[in-house]
This record gives sequence, C-alpha cells and structure tokens, in this order.
Amino acid sequence: MTETGKQTKDHFDLIIVGSGSGNAIPEEMGDWKIALVERGLFGGTCLNVGCIPSKMFVLPADIAELAKEGPTLGVDTSFEGADWVAIRDRVFGRIDPIAAGGEQYRESGTDNVELIRGTARFTGDRTLSIESNNDTDRTRMISGDRVLVASGARAVLPPIEGIDTVQVHTSDTVMRLDELPKRLGIIGGGFIATELGHVFSGYGSDVTMFVRSGSLLRKEDHDVSAAFTEIFSKRVDLRLEQVPIKIEQRGAAIALHTEQGIVEVDELLVASGRIPNSDLIDAEAGGLTVHPDGRIVVDATMATTAPGVWAIGDVANSYQLKHLANAEAKVAFGNMLDGESNRKTDYRAVPHAVFSHPQIAAVGLTEQEAVKNNVPYVVGRRDYGGTAYGWALEDSTSFAKVLIDPESRQLLGAHIMGPQAASLLQPLIQAMHFGQPIDELAHDVFYIHPALTEVVENALLDALDQLQ
Repeated sequence: MTETGKQTKDHFDLIIVGSGSGNAIPEEMGDWKIALVERGLFGGTCLNVGCIPSKMFVLPADIAELAKEGPTLGVDTSFEGADWVAIRDRVFGRIDPIAAGGEQYRESGTDNVELIRGTARFTGDRTLSIESNNDTDRTRMISGDRVLVASGARAVLPPIEGIDTVQVHTSDTVMRLDELPKRLGIIGGGFIATELGHVFSGYGSDVTMFVRSGSLLRKEDHDVSAAFTEIFSKRVDLRLEQVPIKIEQRGAAIALHTEQGIVEVDELLVASGRIPNSDLIDAEAGGLTVHPDGRIVVDATMATTAPGVWAIGDVANSYQLKHLANAEAKVAFGNMLDGESNRKTDYRAVPHAVFSHPQIAAVGLTEQEAVKNNVPYVVGRRDYGGTAYGWALEDSTSFAKVLIDPESRQLLGAHIMGPQAASLLQPLIQAMHFGQPIDELAHDVFYIHPALTEVVENALLDALDQLQ
C-alpha cells in the first residue's frame, strides 16, 4: 500500500459497494481479495429500516385490529392500547444485534474481506475514492478487477414549502420514535405509507394521509386499489388528491396547509418515494449508463454498460424488493465466478406484497396494464366470502383475481386482497414461472378443504368457465 499525502491506494479482485444483498458473498470467493464498502447502516435497508422491522411492527397492529373484530364472531375482545416503547424495543432489540454482529463478522471474521466504512465514488474505470466516515479529511483510492454496485435507494422529500424547517420523518426514522404520536400525518399513498399507516392507526394514533392521486396503492390492479382505498378510509382520515402546499411548525404541532384547509399533527411521516443512490456513487464517472430516474442500466446478467461492473437491487431495478435483489445477487456473483454471462435474472413472475390491513399480494399484469397494452385476457374472481373458510371469517371484502391468456391458458397476472394474501399467492407465482396451464392448476392438484386456498382454486375455476 502506498500513501500520497492523505490518499492510499489498494487493488482488489472485487469491490462491493453496499452491505445489503451485496453482502451475500459466495463461499467460492473465499480466495478472492474483496473490499466491502458501506456508507450507512450495515446490512442495508431491509434489515435495518425496511421490510424486516416494519413487518415486526405490522404483526402487533394486525393483532390489535383482530381484537376489534372479535365481537363480530361472538368473542368478547377489545383493543385497550399498545405499549409503543415495548414493541419498539422488542423489534430493535432483535435487529440491532444482528446488524452489529454482521458488521463485526466482516470486520474480524473473514480474512479475505476488508470492510471499508465510507462513501464510495467512481473516479474512473473500476476505480473509486472512499471518503472515510471517521475522518472526512482522509480519502482512500481503491481499484478492482470487478465491481458490484449494490448501493440501494433512499427516501426523497417532495418540494413542499417549509418541509426543511420542521422535524420530518421517513421510514428510516419513524419506527424509532420515543413515543406513539397522538396525531400522525403521512404524505404518500404507496407501500410504505399504507403499511405504516396501518401500524400507527392500529396502535391508536389518529392518522391523516395526504395522497396526490385519487386512490391508495394506485399501481395495484384497479379492483384492488379501489377496494383497499374504501376499506382503509374507514380507519384513517384520508385526503385524496390533496398534497400539502406548505408546512410549518406551530408550537409543538406541525401544520400542513392544503387548498382545502389546515391540518395539525404531532409527527409527520413522508413516504412519497425513494430514489436510487447512483448519484451518490457518481456512477456515470465510472462509465455506467443511468436511466433518467436514476437507475443504473443493467442487462439480465446484471452487467452494466461498463466492462467488469455489475449492479443489483434498488439502485438498478424499479421493483425495490429484497427477494429480487437477493436473486440478482446470485446471478451477478455466479457470472463473476464463471467468467461468463450464462446466468440471467428471470423477471417473468416477480411477486410483491403489501403488509397492510387488509394484506395484498400480486404478480404479473394488472387488468389496466393488459388493457393499455392490448393484451387479450379473461378474468376469474372469487370472494373469500364464497368459500367455507370465508364464512368462518365473516369476510365480505376480500377476494382473489386472476388474469388468463385465452390462447395459452396461462396466467398473466394474479391479485389477492385479504388475510394470508402473501401466502395464498405462492402457487400462482410458481404456475406463472413454470408456464403451467390453469387447467392443470385448477383440476390436477388437491386444495385442502376448507382452507383459504380454495379461494385461489375457485378463482381459477371461474376463469375456466369464461374460457368455455
């Protein structure tokens, strides 16, 4: 290692930028010299501030909602309040040691991996400068035979007057509040807004949601979005087609000004979107092409336009899903090890779920996408209430919906809203991935009676009826 002033330079077989899915280094790379660079929380978004802690908050909120529904089933239950501090400490009492343990392991447990704390920026072909987190005057220069960019995405604040003058939370910070807010404002109507809206309203906060569009979860199938919006509007003060035009501090309260009036809240969560971190790493300086929205351009092998550089996860795809980032990591690492480009990520059946209340899960085309793209389709639908277990639930709002190609008789898309939606979707994901005709899926396998899986079976049978 040489030192010039306050700069040092070192060369690696592989440089990984980001310790989320990029940290899943294969054992076969045990003899490689690897630099793992992380500027923020070790373990990435999902572990620290995303899917894992948020779902740990969701479960108690689900229980709170179920307690309110007990009398409908003849059970004397009620919701008497939530101990926010106890819930918060249980969540992060589990997560923080895992993140710390992973970091400690990379610092001392693997001889071939050097964990570098700092902000990485491309300065040229597979060459990066690392601005140290501990000493901002010290910059280290490193280069690599290969580079994997897994730097993720970050929350972005909308351009609202005064938003920088008040204490604003994103999903990065709102789950670590010192106390449960009596009044919570949320700007946004997507995954994060509806999941955390469920959490805080479930625990007892008065939640006001400001949504730019005319519905929640507008990218979901229109039947799902419309039904969810109607249901959720009974739990929160939903301000559709209203976005604050000004925000200001009023004593201990935050005042949000809209064209329809002023709403005061105690805490404000902004969940209006996330942007890729390609700008923070100066991707274009490394020869990487970037989409207008900030995503790094990659092909199915996860290779970028710069030779020897791959990119995965939220910095490279529009899904922002952990399970997809993990799959992309396997492809990228596999191609590095093979020295070829034989492995490819299959995006035919990428599922997602929204862990709000009701729960939503989907894969493939929405009906509006099929219409827009002139894709022929047939719809099959079955309400939970049309099955025996739906009777047990006294469910009158949940449903499963499938879109079928009338020629190939294969699934184009599937959408479920209701209890256990994320689990019920799984056989449909597999059917889409393997190209299984719905005739086989509906007729040739057993569906346990009277389990909720009969909702899926009957939605498929309904589609088959339309195809006759």
